[in-house]
Amino acid sequence: MEIMESTRKGSESPNAPESQPVDKADSENEKKQKGGWSYAYLLLSNQGLATLAFFGVGMNLVLFLTRVLGQNNAIAANNVSIWTGTVYLCSLVGAFLSDSYWGRYLTCAIFQVILVLGMTLLSVSSWLFLVKPKGCGNGKLRCQPPTSVGTSVFYLAIYLTAFGYGGHQPTIATFGSDQFDDTQESSKAAFFSYFYFSLKTGTLFSNTVLVYFEDNGKWTAGFWASTASAVLALVIFLLGSHGYRYMKPCGNPIPRVVQVFVAAAKKWHATPKQGEELHEVEGSLSAIKGSRKIGHTDDLRFLDKAAIVTEEDRRSQRSSPWQLCTITQVEEAKCIVRMMPIWLCTIMYSVVFTQMASLFVEQGDVMDTQVGNFRIPAASMSAFDICSVLLFTTLYRQLLVPVASKFTGNPQGLTELQRMGVGLVIAMLAMIAAGITEMWRLKSVNPGKHESSMSVFWQVPQYVLIGLSEVFMYVGQLEFFNGQAPDGIKSFGSSLCMASISVGNFASSFLVNIVTSVTSNNSPGWIPEDLNEGHMDRFYFLLAVLAAVDFFIYLACANWYKCRDLHGSATKVGQRLSMNFEQQH
Repeated sequence: MEIMESTRKGSESPNAPESQPVDKADSENEKKQKGGWSYAYLLLSNQGLATLAFFGVGMNLVLFLTRVLGQNNAIAANNVSIWTGTVYLCSLVGAFLSDSYWGRYLTCAIFQVILVLGMTLLSVSSWLFLVKPKGCGNGKLRCQPPTSVGTSVFYLAIYLTAFGYGGHQPTIATFGSDQFDDTQESSKAAFFSYFYFSLKTGTLFSNTVLVYFEDNGKWTAGFWASTASAVLALVIFLLGSHGYRYMKPCGNPIPRVVQVFVAAAKKWHATPKQGEELHEVEGSLSAIKGSRKIGHTDDLRFLDKAAIVTEEDRRSQRSSPWQLCTITQVEEAKCIVRMMPIWLCTIMYSVVFTQMASLFVEQGDVMDTQVGNFRIPAASMSAFDICSVLLFTTLYRQLLVPVASKFTGNPQGLTELQRMGVGLVIAMLAMIAAGITEMWRLKSVNPGKHESSMSVFWQVPQYVLIGLSEVFMYVGQLEFFNGQAPDGIKSFGSSLCMASISVGNFASSFLVNIVTSVTSNNSPGWIPEDLNEGHMDRFYFLLAVLAAVDFFIYLACANWYKCRDLHGSATKVGQRLSMNFEQQH
């Protein structure tokens, strides 16, 4: 890279505007004709159908493992947590390929094909190998012990499904925001809300209709319906191919970030002289292909050393990027470092959230699920979570945003970090509600019976609270990580939300193992195979305490964080979670 003098001094933090990302279109007129809400709606429809397909498998997976494969509650809950964690861990793979090499469109298409293959294999494996005799796994008719071949094909299928859906998720979210330019910030913010709305709409159908069929032993029919939904999602995605707004991939970000730390370490003792400028290329575009320039910020100044032009650099006509980096490259690394503490604080929320797909279902399965002659599948109770999300997403945008914006001065009502903090508090309350419900359920256990006399509808408060927390936490995360990520790592920013869920699931599995090991000495333990002999309420209360501790750590991290605006400047956001929500500038 040729050494060119910067227009920015190391001691300043100018608000230089960034150039527009490079579109596939060669002309401004063609660029304007691409994207917009018409094509964003196709992506929202794709998201809803793909989610319907995925959760047609995911929400009842714990019961499939216990009823069809014959696993006990603790092992099944752990397997679901590990599988769900793998799903969202794959989001990092999809984000990396999208940002670095394939671009958003191709990445979405390839991972959706993998999703369809996984769903098809799952349907075939359950039909040929697992659901024997037909109609088994309904809670009454036992299935034959699975063969090793059937089990192997089943696990291959669900992990292919995990890989396909996980790689697709962060990329489709970023690809949707790409359909709007920088003059349409309100549309971008609205898209993320509608994106999560679409996700939950798809989940609603899978968690009611499909789960009902599966709960009654029609597992294969449910899986084939999910496969059909995945195929339809892929077709709808491809329909918009001619009109999407495309962004070029920016190359592998890993070497760029590592180069900053290596160059800074090499120049650890270097200090810029008074008035000396940091290194940046000339022109409107940065040295990173397809990425706009980022304005210099004053925090994490030790990384600025990577952009100091030394005498050795001046003597060299072409300097190695491992020796000298641009301001934009340094700021990209800073963005990642800044986001990490916030991201780490979201993991505990994901530990709480994942209980809805495992322990909540197992808890509901030992409650009274009869309404007249109709039996409600325990997994279908998550419909209250979904309806809560759909309702509160609408209420938030239509009622809370206008009211809150008058007090905060923020057109979005609450900042992303404020919303995430509110989500943490509500998640803690959800665990308290679940613990209280479990306490009362244990008191209503009928001797000699598997189910207690307590109605499953007592789970409604914990599901509604989880749904309300999602509106604040996950929508806030999507907006925050996508908005704070530079052009070169946009999909990576979106994938951090999914990666949080992934690590949260693995952490949940680890926590369940620890609690089971510690509490099962000379007693059934907190989460035994027969929940009527355990104390799952104590596990819920433990999660509430951990969420409270995490919230106070999050407060400190949010107050430290500096937000980067579209022009590359940074402002300290000390108000992030002070409950008076006063706007500071």
